Amino acid sequence: MAISPAGLRPEPGSFRDPANRVFHVGDDVLRGLDARAAEDWRALAGTDFFTALLAAGKVCGTEAVEPARVPADTPWAAVLRHERIPFISHPYEWSFGMLRDAALLHLEILQAALPAGFTTKDGSAYNLQWRGSEPVFIDVGSFEPLRDGEPWAGYRQFCQTLLYPMLLTAHLGVDFQPWLRARVDGIEADQLRPLFRGARRLLPGVPTHLHLHGAMQSRNAAASTTDVRAQLRAAGYSRELALATVRGIEKLVRRLDRRPATSHWADYQRTCGYSSQDRVAKERFVTAALADGPRPRLVLDLGANDGRYARLAAGHADQVVAVEQDPAVADALYRALREEREHRILPLVMDLADPSPGGGWRGVERASFADRAAAADVVLALAVVHHLAIGRNVPLPEVVDWLVGLGRPGARIVVEFVHPDDPMARRLLANKPEGLFPDYRREEFERLLAARCRIARRAELPSGTRTLYTAVVGG
Repeated sequence: MAISPAGLRPEPGSFRDPANRVFHVGDDVLRGLDARAAEDWRALAGTDFFTALLAAGKVCGTEAVEPARVPADTPWAAVLRHERIPFISHPYEWSFGMLRDAALLHLEILQAALPAGFTTKDGSAYNLQWRGSEPVFIDVGSFEPLRDGEPWAGYRQFCQTLLYPMLLTAHLGVDFQPWLRARVDGIEADQLRPLFRGARRLLPGVPTHLHLHGAMQSRNAAASTTDVRAQLRAAGYSRELALATVRGIEKLVRRLDRRPATSHWADYQRTCGYSSQDRVAKERFVTAALADGPRPRLVLDLGANDGRYARLAAGHADQVVAVEQDPAVADALYRALREEREHRILPLVMDLADPSPGGGWRGVERASFADRAAAADVVLALAVVHHLAIGRNVPLPEVVDWLVGLGRPGARIVVEFVHPDDPMARRLLANKPEGLFPDYRREEFERLLAARCRIARRAELPSGTRTLYTAVVGG
């Protein structure tokens, strides 16, 4: 396959390893390799362990294609084509169970690679993505031949982006997502050590991987990588010891857990005030909206809760991204989807009033949620508007503008407006000064929506306090 440099779009998040670079041509995801990386790839492609990982879907689908100049002024010794992941997510949008399973997959891959004479030079959580509830390793360029006497080069990244966040949540009950979102390179040992003093110093994983690791980093801060490698070789560090170390980390990760705690939102479907008639009518409306038009490639379910409507959407779409603010609820959903082997639904943790911005270098290394959502064909915003407009004081015109701005041109928006006299709206209004939201009315919402979209269908639920709309952006 010949690859033309025309229309190349370098992946903003792949610049850190100069030996290889990911870029896009149309729907193709391509990776250029320099001479050394190309040599490593040819050796890797011939191994049984890598072929088995590919066959099992644990590493993203990869094949060599004709070398080309990508971009035009940079010669690549080899070019690979990867499968396209349905929706790119970031580790600070994952639940605890997702982060843990991603870590276990990384360790499983490393344990398969080491006996075959390979290692991974990176250990970042960003090297993993998801096919629904199934993790997949995407950084094929990270594999390199193992040199005896050298430690796992990705250990520090693994700690900062995977292990330390898990320690924070499993041992202290602190949600890791804000910590990871604040630092694209993860949590430093120096940031976490003050939280693990006294008796907490002895919690599983803390003495070795936090305190001892941090102390060794400080001690060797002035030493070069070559010096450290030489010291380890002199001390007898071997491939067998490296494998034993990785197995020990895996054993620790399997011990770490944080079962979803009791949450206000965990029982929302029972306490939200829907009658059985409302629920049936709502499901029928959503089903009709999903079936009305071409099969969606991507559906966003905003405020997914227990995934009732995400599952409904999965029956009509290729991929559903189920966004939920509560980490405990999102984790319960992920664990249920994992048990169901549901690979069409990707659950994410995100506050819709504060969605993921662009991050990293120049704010584009990690794409914002809005940028990633731009490919959506259908947006479900069920029981969301009142939480933003009343609960978070977002002006109603802003809420409508935001909804209309999600997805591609022509996307369908399925939105629920909860009237001011609905029990849930009254509950939110009870905590606000009287008269604070004079424009929060169905007529005003409908006017705003109609000004930006073509309202294809509307229906009032039997309770009489909620109205559903299907609107076509720019229609």
